[in-house]
Amino acid sequence: MSQQGYVATPPYSQSQPGIGLSPPHYGHYGDPSHAGSPPGMMKPAGPLGAAAPGGMLPQGPSPPGPHQFGQNGAHAQGHPPQRFPGPPPVNSATPSYAPYSPSTQSSYPSPASTASVTQLASQLNAMHINSSGMAPPGQGLPGPPAPLFQGLPRPPQPSIMQPGSQVLPPPPTALNGPGSSPLPPSTHRQDGLPGPAPLNAQYQPPPLPGQTLGTGYSPQQAASYGPQMAGGQLSYPGGFPGGPAQMAGPPQLQKKLDPDSIPSPIQVIENDRATRGGQVYATNSRGQVPPLVTTDCVIQDQGNASPRYIRCTTYCFPCTSDMAKQAQIPLAAVIKPFATIPSNETPLYLVNHGENGPVRCNRCKAYMCPFMQFIEGGRRYQCGFCNCVNDVPPFYFQHLDHIGRRLDHYEKPELSLGSYEYVATLDYCRKNKPPNPPAFIFMIDVSYSNIKNGLVKLICEELKTVLEKLPKEEQEETSAIRVGFITYNKVLHFFNVKSNLAQPQMMVVTDVGEVFVPLLDGFLVNYQESQSVIHNLLDQIPEMFADSNENETVFAPVIQAGMEALKAADCPGKLFIFHSSLPTAEAPGKLKNRDDKKLINTDKEKILFQPQTNVYDSLAKDCVAHGCCVTLFLFPSQYVDVASLGLVPQLTGGTLYKYNNFQMHMDSQQFLNDLRNDIEKKIGFDAIMRIRTSTGFRATDFFGGIFMNNTTDVEMAAIDCDKAVTVEFKHDDKLAEDSGALIQCAVLYTTIGGQRRLRIHNLSLNCSSQLADLYKSCETDALINFFAKSAFKAVLHQPLKVIREILVNQTAHMLACYRKNCASPSAASQLILPDSMKILPVYMNCLLKNCVLLSRPEISTDERAYQRQLVMTMGVADSQLFFYPQLLPIHTLDVKSTALPTAIRCSESRLSEEGIFLLANGLNMFLWLGVSSPPELIQGIFNVPSFAHINTDMTTLPEVGNPYSQTLRMIMSIIQQKRPYSMKLTIVKQREQPEMVFRQFLVEDKGLYGGSSYVDFLCCVHKEICQLLN
Repeated sequence: MSQQGYVATPPYSQSQPGIGLSPPHYGHYGDPSHAGSPPGMMKPAGPLGAAAPGGMLPQGPSPPGPHQFGQNGAHAQGHPPQRFPGPPPVNSATPSYAPYSPSTQSSYPSPASTASVTQLASQLNAMHINSSGMAPPGQGLPGPPAPLFQGLPRPPQPSIMQPGSQVLPPPPTALNGPGSSPLPPSTHRQDGLPGPAPLNAQYQPPPLPGQTLGTGYSPQQAASYGPQMAGGQLSYPGGFPGGPAQMAGPPQLQKKLDPDSIPSPIQVIENDRATRGGQVYATNSRGQVPPLVTTDCVIQDQGNASPRYIRCTTYCFPCTSDMAKQAQIPLAAVIKPFATIPSNETPLYLVNHGENGPVRCNRCKAYMCPFMQFIEGGRRYQCGFCNCVNDVPPFYFQHLDHIGRRLDHYEKPELSLGSYEYVATLDYCRKNKPPNPPAFIFMIDVSYSNIKNGLVKLICEELKTVLEKLPKEEQEETSAIRVGFITYNKVLHFFNVKSNLAQPQMMVVTDVGEVFVPLLDGFLVNYQESQSVIHNLLDQIPEMFADSNENETVFAPVIQAGMEALKAADCPGKLFIFHSSLPTAEAPGKLKNRDDKKLINTDKEKILFQPQTNVYDSLAKDCVAHGCCVTLFLFPSQYVDVASLGLVPQLTGGTLYKYNNFQMHMDSQQFLNDLRNDIEKKIGFDAIMRIRTSTGFRATDFFGGIFMNNTTDVEMAAIDCDKAVTVEFKHDDKLAEDSGALIQCAVLYTTIGGQRRLRIHNLSLNCSSQLADLYKSCETDALINFFAKSAFKAVLHQPLKVIREILVNQTAHMLACYRKNCASPSAASQLILPDSMKILPVYMNCLLKNCVLLSRPEISTDERAYQRQLVMTMGVADSQLFFYPQLLPIHTLDVKSTALPTAIRCSESRLSEEGIFLLANGLNMFLWLGVSSPPELIQGIFNVPSFAHINTDMTTLPEVGNPYSQTLRMIMSIIQQKRPYSMKLTIVKQREQPEMVFRQFLVEDKGLYGGSSYVDFLCCVHKEICQLLN
């Protein structure tokens, strides 16, 4: 429906990458009122809402009840648009998408033969993509004429080319769009495009901005149509209401949809950089949409938390739960409480109220923040979250000025800033006494293989260096962190490194069933004081076990020992475990090899992602209770059951690093970078996070490296600067447009210096009863983060096929709702995308093709479990790069500039034989070399005369003293800088075997083992939308 009152809708103030909303929020996809239907299913019924005009989605607040969603697409069997219900329903008929399999042509063939997909592709062919409702020069608006509003003059449309607005000549044959009746052919279509071109006609490239359209376009007055809601439009020929459509006899050969005509992630990223890059972004107004994560800018806190700390899937919440169910856009926030702040932005202020502690609301316990309203001359304040009126404590009283603001408003961080910290009082400490500074315990697997390949020696040598860089409080000379050392194979060896000893002493614990700590004094020491004893020990360890031929290891007892040591010392801390094999020795947590390829693509595939034994789950629970965080460095040469070993690191807020088939000369640099980075990270220990919201909605689901004993307290043994927690919200009442929606995230934690603190982040969002406002304020990058985490969590309980279907379904649903309620009426054959979501389909397709949701023969079970675990703790910037890698042309480098070259789309069609390209996704980095790469570049980068001489085994580039080499290495270090994992470089030559691995990262192309191309997926989603609308 067109929105009354819009005259000429300007393009959105900023183009946001696509965003999605969560499915109707029925519990977790199941409305209590539909208890009769099996979990995860919606009852089929008549066409979408009996009363909905024209078979469109119902517009009002009526929830999608049992009488909606007809026999279309995946709803045919009654699948609701739910997100990952519980166990799958028994006897549900085959869902409409076949599983991804190498044999299928398109990875989502729907029951209606693939012919319909090709037909759809032909219709997509003449798509207009216009993401802001403005027409290119000399052309009417894409899509049908929008009805003019009564009583309003027709505003002339500015004839400027909008970013992303491209018009293609029509395809050879124009078939009618689904649902539109064939109309008599005519020589000219209503929008001024010519009729069918001869079969062999070449495509003309789309006109560039400022260029007039080529022959065959009949110019029309830009002002001839009324206003149109901003939104990307893909229109097919043949389906304007009342407009003549083309039927040129039987379908002839189809031309493929031109990838340049569909929304490009690179274009969206570059447009945002052009409009908002390098500027100051002030957080002073409610519900404003921040620059994209890919845009560099300076953030100024003026009352709302920086987007570095919190990003939302939408910055405007719907007023009612019915609206939320209708749009299905997930309402979620991705929170990174300890995010690193660049040096040109202000660090958090620390507020200290002494023994009084923070001022809090008596009823909901929210902390003092800019959302509290002072009244009665400053003697009382009304809480912005629960509306309770509280007395201001005498020590905190201050008079108000003429506008009712405290006179000290700008002097108090908690009154004027979105983020700040409080010093916590003893009430916030365990046992009401100040915490001890944390400890780091290094635990090294000294089994035969680790000694033989030199890994133990490498670790011991490196520890001498990194221990000098233990994190410390800014004002302190030395670190307060104490350190301890354990080695192990089938038994555990504890070391006494007390500073007054001449030699370190070893104590062996052979009873791994009931681990105890054999010494207290001398196990955890100050590094500075015991430096010589520690260095002595690190020199001795490789020799001590040089003749060991013990190949069996334990694992759970190692964690147990570390936790017991921290418990005995009464301090929180972190275990650094260096481990390389499946723990097969007799002990708690013993594992067997259960890697079974036969389970892939069956309903039992989920077992591969679940831990083998519940030992690790209860161990993680104990670790969190004692503030013991576990970080694991894995060096597997075969299956090690990452799903089991990785559970404790995940639930305790630690990190998992994995180096397959570790080789000293090739992989040591990557490992050492990770170890240094991990030890130096900003980190908080023994943390509890609580999310408070204003009335009308609440936090219902949490995803991340967290442990939850109840529904509200998010417990983390530690949380570092790279870890994010994604929180989903649901309505429990109506929200008001005037008061908005408020979120306060409070994290109670212990600093590296042993001080108990509270870190507070506040954010205010808009609320609206107009769906268009909701879609305008979406952020695609945050949506994909949310969808990835909710899907990867569901992997533990549901068949992957069901999860993939739900994702496709929900994508179609969000877009269909926009189409029906926010876009101007137009032919069913048009695909119309909201501006903020125009690249949601490409990102969603990347998620669907990820190896976690789609198995591939060459990807191991361990690798899938590993990637699943990494994504669960990723922030928005990391998930954006992970799902849509950065691909840079290196051969066009300007060696005089320090700017990165503009990225290109991730598709093989963008590579050239004469080119050199760098691809990075946060875990891997590839340098791809075309067979005809310029010899001077090869000489400059590799210091060899030709392509044939390049050694592809190298994992670091040689330091050649010339501008090309220096610039390329600088670009690689800039890309690496902001990322939590060190990316190993792989050199790939065109047409050689390793290129197969590289091609999996070209995410816009068809997967080698199933998985649609972007173009095919867009067709699939469009078909789903058409079915929903019909």
